[in-house]
Amino acid sequence: MLDAALIERALEKTGKSKGGLARAMGVRAGAVSEILSGIRLIKASEIAPIMEYLELNSVPIVGRVGAGASIQPELEQVPPEGLGEIELPFPMTEETVAFEVSGDSMLPKYENGDVIVVYREQRYPLSSFYGEEAAVRLKSGERYLKTIERGSSSGTVNLKSFNAKPINGVKLEWIGEICVTLPRGQIERLRGKSAKGRKSARTQGGRSSEK
Repeated sequence: MLDAALIERALEKTGKSKGGLARAMGVRAGAVSEILSGIRLIKASEIAPIMEYLELNSVPIVGRVGAGASIQPELEQVPPEGLGEIELPFPMTEETVAFEVSGDSMLPKYENGDVIVVYREQRYPLSSFYGEEAAVRLKSGERYLKTIERGSSSGTVNLKSFNAKPINGVKLEWIGEICVTLPRGQIERLRGKSAKGRKSARTQGGRSSEK
């Protein structure tokens, strides 16, 4: 949901100006202030430039999550800046991060190379996730994509897969609630569309500078 509060937080987070946003939207300078104060509504044609300028649809891919593979963050070969980012066709809140799925134990629902977008912070207690798929980090450090089931003893869980043996009697340090799942093919199409958009913007910018 694109609203004034989300825009205001994004302006503060990115350090970008209301004037710059107005130019990106192609509107007069005071229009952004009117949107933030609730006087003016956002037009459908303005959603895309707002998202692009404030990077509201960009989610960082911070690492991998194991669906069969055991991902140990301290041994994971991921550069400090992460694995890049994915640009979604809709706005996301700043409380989300993404993981690339590694392994095939959750087939056919999740394939190797898919990306899941999860909430950065765990928002609900463990008991609310029983029977639900989620990204999890164990107390011992490993990271998985599994279905969470109640364990036999207090505070423990069993992690189940579609195509692998369960991991029983483990304790969780963190649960990443899944809010969006992106199949590998869709990611490739989104990245291709984003690359074309950037190329078009550069071309138009070059033409403008020649005038």
